[in-house]
Amino acid sequence: QVQLVESGGGLVQAGGSLRLSCAASGRTFSSYNMGWFRQAPGKEREFVAAINWSAGNTYYATSVKGRFTVSRDNAKNTVYLQMNSLKREDTAVYYCATSGYRSTYSSAYDYWGQGTQVTVSS
Repeated sequence: QVQLVESGGGLVQAGGSLRLSCAASGRTFSSYNMGWFRQAPGKEREFVAAINWSAGNTYYATSVKGRFTVSRDNAKNTVYLQMNSLKREDTAVYYCATSGYRSTYSSAYDYWGQGTQVTVSS
């Protein structure tokens, strides 16, 4: 059974940094993509970043490019999202998910974590 467990969320001041982790189990992830999405209150879930597990290719939403970095540790089966220069508009619940496709659409992802709250204060 596939399990994705996020951690690392919290409260941070604008301009600060956080690193989210997503521990994955239950599948051989080498042929999959791992994505990060977020959902703010009253808004649609939106794509943030993703990484191809085997090749390490990454792609980002325009709103976070240059501030966020997605990476993975194959030995630990863990994907990370390093978030720097955080802004109030980054406040959301952040989810990791896995997909067999390179996609920015949440419908392409079949397994999801429970989410971790990130709150950025001014």
